[in-house]
Amino acid sequence: MQAFGNLNRDELINRKNKLSEEYENYKKQGLKLDMSRGKPCTEQLDLSNGLFDDVQNLFSVDGTDCRNYGLLDGIKEAKELFAELFNINTDEIFIGGNSSLNLMYDLIAKAFNHGLNGFEKPWSKLEKIKFLCPCPGYDRHFAITQLFGMEMIIVPMNSDGPDIDMIENLVSNDDSIKGMWSIPMYSNPSGITYSDDVVKRLANMKTKASDFIIMWDNAYGIHHLNDTPDSLLNIISECRKAGNPNRAYMFGSTSKVTLPGAGVAFMASSKENITHIKKQISIQTIGYDKVNMLLHARFLKNPQTVREHMKKHAEIIRPKFEVVHEILDKHLSGKGIAKWNKPNGGYFISLDVLKGCAKRTVSLAKEAGVVLTSAGATFPNGFDPQDSNIRIAPTYPPISELKIAIEILALCVELAALELVLS
Repeated sequence: MQAFGNLNRDELINRKNKLSEEYENYKKQGLKLDMSRGKPCTEQLDLSNGLFDDVQNLFSVDGTDCRNYGLLDGIKEAKELFAELFNINTDEIFIGGNSSLNLMYDLIAKAFNHGLNGFEKPWSKLEKIKFLCPCPGYDRHFAITQLFGMEMIIVPMNSDGPDIDMIENLVSNDDSIKGMWSIPMYSNPSGITYSDDVVKRLANMKTKASDFIIMWDNAYGIHHLNDTPDSLLNIISECRKAGNPNRAYMFGSTSKVTLPGAGVAFMASSKENITHIKKQISIQTIGYDKVNMLLHARFLKNPQTVREHMKKHAEIIRPKFEVVHEILDKHLSGKGIAKWNKPNGGYFISLDVLKGCAKRTVSLAKEAGVVLTSAGATFPNGFDPQDSNIRIAPTYPPISELKIAIEILALCVELAALELVLS
């Protein structure tokens, strides 16, 4: 579709002048609206106020005193809860602190400095390390790989997940490609869930590097927005069936289930991988916060209780996603200058504007008082080759503020596009 259809130059100039006037009026209001990160709102956090109701008995079901040292890989209740939720075995799971990102960073650091199970040598001993980065993706994943000096290869996202044909071709021919990032369900920010075919091919593909790993960040695996959620194959079992049991490391947490600052995170992989990583982790800590694990296990109880809890989250944030879609549809549909996804879950909406307009759009919005995630943040090194992707994080602001912010964003998208077309 051609940008702005059949409007002639005079019509475009008139439209730009009208929008510029509206934009200046917004600037005069001195707004301060922050949509830069995907955070739960206060109402969501309030759902977990009962987390600390039962703090009198701090003994696990097996008699472990959770106030004391011990149980490096987590208490029985917490392991069983996450194992049931994600259909994995309790000996394939490691319960950590409150941050899955910390577990991911730690695993990459161990791969780099010491090597993981099955490695011939640590990655730091190699001349070059490359990592596959499905894009648009999560800026903090890319920051980790950048910190360790790895070369990042952009893999485009299709409607069923990352370009699997491209991935298979790359990993089969280049032994310096050591791994890939994945947010397989309601991906950040595209909202895409990997198809069964993509998951199976990732598990089965032939890799030239024997130490290739998949970082499976299942951050939004239970974060559905409606009653017809996406489904995702179990990468751990698929890798086992494919004869590559040590390929995948799955991560998740309760950060957006209970309290982001006081949640529980987990890592899952083959029994052999977990046994190996436990030996390495035992050198850096005697154990994580078992009291918090216990409180979470008691509060969340079982998968059915978790699902009911997550429906309450959805009831709070679903209207916010709907508001974004309504306003974008109202102002941008049919103009050929923007497209966006309508995910079934997760925390983000991915907005693609006219090529070359993302930075300008974000800059205009900031001047009008709306702070968005930086343009380019969803690509390695903060550089979007098309300068087109913008991540919208609608969960945190109240709907009243969200409506104003998206109205301004839509205006800025069109204004930036008009500037480009008229130039």
